[in-house]
Amino acid sequence: MIEKLKSIEKKYDEINAMLMSPEVVSDIELYKKLMKEQKTLAPVVEKYHEYAACETAIEDAKEIIASGDSELKELAEAEIEENKNRLPEITDELRVLLLPKDPNDDRNVIIEIRGGAGGEEAALFASVLYRMYTMYAESKGFKSELNYVNETGLGGFKEVSFMVEGYGAYSRFKFESGVHRVQRVPETEASGRIHTSTVTVAVLPEADEVEIEINPDDLEITRHRSSGAGGQHVNKTESAIRIIHKPTGIEVDCQDERSQLKNKDKAMKILRSRVYELERAKADEKLSGERRSQVGTGDRSERIRTYNYPQGRVSDHRIGLTLYSLEYFLNGKLDEMIDALITADRAEQLKVGLDG
Repeated sequence: MIEKLKSIEKKYDEINAMLMSPEVVSDIELYKKLMKEQKTLAPVVEKYHEYAACETAIEDAKEIIASGDSELKELAEAEIEENKNRLPEITDELRVLLLPKDPNDDRNVIIEIRGGAGGEEAALFASVLYRMYTMYAESKGFKSELNYVNETGLGGFKEVSFMVEGYGAYSRFKFESGVHRVQRVPETEASGRIHTSTVTVAVLPEADEVEIEINPDDLEITRHRSSGAGGQHVNKTESAIRIIHKPTGIEVDCQDERSQLKNKDKAMKILRSRVYELERAKADEKLSGERRSQVGTGDRSERIRTYNYPQGRVSDHRIGLTLYSLEYFLNGKLDEMIDALITADRAEQLKVGLDG
């Protein structure tokens, strides 16, 4: 591990030197690429320096003891004990930092929420989740932008698609893919019986044009008027765009913008991301023989979480975590849950690495 850390430190120093070069500063694309790489390596290098400082402190303290200075001996022994206790903790932190990084972690994301079992109640909860995610995005300094919404008469969403833009957005949202179950008494339920409904969430990393090349001949593009229950620009102009990717059958609808061109641009971003996700799923299938993380980031049929209104709790079934702060959670305070999911995923990766 130490040799690997020394190699990373060397690479980090080389990048820092290059960033000072006028040739690199004048090349915007290269400068941005190196800055991104520097930002990725910095936490590892900083933690390695902490590790090296501990080892140096231990050696210096040993030299003091060997010198026979009785006045400083007790302080030196305390220094050795303190740093020896700290080293295993730093080593564990370094192992986590050296885990293979998800190449999609830094990307923007497209989140798609669809009402499942439960009819109108499921659609209403889909709108609750949309609000929750956009509030969370705002709290993290991310920008969210609506792509498409199919509203119901009572203000629920049969389907909603939106983009979250910001460095590291995928790393914070990727564990939200799956089936979300809600247990509550609907406002329309006179007898006060608790209903169970489900909503499906899909989180897609935004794909670059250079990664996913789509042949224009494979596309069927149609224009139509926006539809919905009193939504923005409804039935005024044919600005909404529907694109069907014939090879995969993927269909994308985008109607949030007044401009056809803007809607088409958004629809193409979503299409590229769905095709990218499809290709990624195929690649994962090929790796099915290898052990992978048990937390999961992509199975839309997996029931991942339950929101129980009567008991005021939210439970994540993948890691067995229950929080009795449902209202707080639904107001976009997701960090405790998301941090726990990230920690569990890293622990699983470490376990796989040690076993394999």
